[in-house]
Amino acid sequence: MNPPATTELPVVVIGAGLAAAAHLTGRGIEPLVLEAGQTVGAAVREWSHVRLFSTWGEVVDPAAEKLLAPTGWTRPAPATYPSGGDWAEQYLQPLADVLGERVRTGARVTGVSRAGRDRIVDADRDTQPFVVHVTYADGAEERLFARAVIDASGTWTAPSPAGGSGLAALGERAAADRVTYRVPDLKDPAVRARYAGKRTAVIGSGASAFTALAYLADLAKTDDGKGTKAVWILRRGISGSTFGGGEADQLPARGALGLAAKAAVDDGYADAVTGFRTEAIERDGDGRLVLAGEDGRRLDPVDEVIVLTGFRPDLSFLSEIRLGLDERLQAPVQLAPLIDPNQHSCGTVYPHGHRELAHSEQGIYLVGMKSYGRAPTFLAMTGYEQVRSVAAAIAGDLDSADRVELTLPETGVCGGAGLFDTPETDQTGGGGCAPAPQLIQLGAPAAAPAAAEQAPAGGCCGS
Repeated sequence: MNPPATTELPVVVIGAGLAAAAHLTGRGIEPLVLEAGQTVGAAVREWSHVRLFSTWGEVVDPAAEKLLAPTGWTRPAPATYPSGGDWAEQYLQPLADVLGERVRTGARVTGVSRAGRDRIVDADRDTQPFVVHVTYADGAEERLFARAVIDASGTWTAPSPAGGSGLAALGERAAADRVTYRVPDLKDPAVRARYAGKRTAVIGSGASAFTALAYLADLAKTDDGKGTKAVWILRRGISGSTFGGGEADQLPARGALGLAAKAAVDDGYADAVTGFRTEAIERDGDGRLVLAGEDGRRLDPVDEVIVLTGFRPDLSFLSEIRLGLDERLQAPVQLAPLIDPNQHSCGTVYPHGHRELAHSEQGIYLVGMKSYGRAPTFLAMTGYEQVRSVAAAIAGDLDSADRVELTLPETGVCGGAGLFDTPETDQTGGGGCAPAPQLIQLGAPAAAPAAAEQAPAGGCCGS
């Protein structure tokens, strides 16, 4: 079958890129959203128990709100914090309902290319439409054509491993029955029983790790959770920035989350092991797990391991597309210097749009969390501005596409890998060194933090 003229084709949006679809619709361009999950926002629903540290006022896209308005939909109180479940049910689902047949669920994209051109062929490449291969939940396959492709599939399906070298630790896969890569929902009785009274290692240093530590500390305070203990594994040392911006954070809930994690350590519900890079996960004679470090240290056995070391983009289905990606972050080369976690927190990212998101393959854009590659500094409002600019560029309105304006809240420390992650680096900006690797107990907290129930989480993405 020969593809139709490019201008007659829709823009394919991969993943739950509903804001992108709203902006395209507002410009008279037909979107086709392909969601791999059986419901809209399937990934968000998997962390429905986690509360965002961004408010409703920061996680609703203006174009989407305009599209929803005729249905009588009103945004929840702007200053309140939704959970992932709230966000999915009260915003994403109604938006998908308005978009109607423009959204297909159970539609997994397995490949993207140029029609009749693999990545080697140059001839007439830019004049050919994109071809998108889709596999549906019932096993049926389809080939779709598109004038442009917006990949908003995120990074949720590709969590980073426990291993300190970026690879799975030895024995990590064999220990899969005791290892999870998500913040556990301790309100679920079965999940709660898995961690209650147990010793659990939490590997990671971002908002998700803070959330897990706070949840486990709360569990330890309950009658059915007595004896619950967390062992917090950090690849770097403890410093002034370890727990985020605290009371100075312009996203107060993000600051409260860091303080809740600090309290878990201060109050003895968690011990912190610093400068530890996991090399192997082994089983002892009782079937418990022993973490072995690259430096030869072996920690006391634990019952469970929660790995929260970040996420990485799945680029496998884009192998026939010519992407220009930074070799470290796996983000677009023009965007990477602006979001490098060694230099930037969530609030210091320079406003950016279609030009920074462009590739040598014209007409394809990675947006949202996926555009940040391995950087953990993404905020939902950044993604909304991205898709506004990209939709304008696809429509040919370059004046609007280039007019990128965004003010982000300051202070939140969203540390990633590289120099930021090394134990020897002084995270406070002074001339000293971080503490040598050790098991530590912090001093008494300066102020009582909000309980985990009031300390919204959700990572820098706020989603």
